[in-house]
Amino acid sequence: MTRLFPFFGAALALATAGCGSQSQVPAAEQPPLAGAKIGGPFRLTGADGRTVTDRDFAGRYRVMYFGYTFCPDVCPTDMQAIAAGLKLLDSRAPAKAKKIAAVFVTVDPERDTPAVVGRFAAAFDPRIVGLTGTPQQIEAVKKAYAVWSQKGDPSPGGGYLVNHSRQVYLMDPSNKPLALIPSDEGPQAVAAALDRWVR
Repeated sequence: MTRLFPFFGAALALATAGCGSQSQVPAAEQPPLAGAKIGGPFRLTGADGRTVTDRDFAGRYRVMYFGYTFCPDVCPTDMQAIAAGLKLLDSRAPAKAKKIAAVFVTVDPERDTPAVVGRFAAAFDPRIVGLTGTPQQIEAVKKAYAVWSQKGDPSPGGGYLVNHSRQVYLMDPSNKPLALIPSDEGPQAVAAALDRWVR
């Protein structure tokens, strides 16, 4: 079973306070995760087998979500909320929506090949970029983004679940953290949070 594993309580408390329905941000208001040590350079593999780095998203806001394609419950639900939230933002604030890149990073590189992760991400929205990598690359990006995951015991059929944290980050165009996106609250909350923090 996938579970929520907060990377630190203060950030979650601040993020909850920052994800209301208000769409305009006063100039003096700071994003909840401003200054947090989250994010950084990464080098992974896209659906076509080519190398994708953080620099490929330079100048764009990024929605960063970590999960795995064999996830039976939480990951598809969160991905659906992210995709639907982006579509809502398309209709409400299309100029903001165009500034956002949505990225799905697997925590299960053993099974999630480039083709598999690419199909999974695109099934929710063709704009969502699916990324995988070597186990070492995935561990490095997990560490940079304060993501936790652990492979579960194998089932009699040889499959397994992966327990993992569930946070969805909004990063700014310089790849600095802004806020947590409340995917567990549904598409409306996702759209409202994006509208609030994307300038």
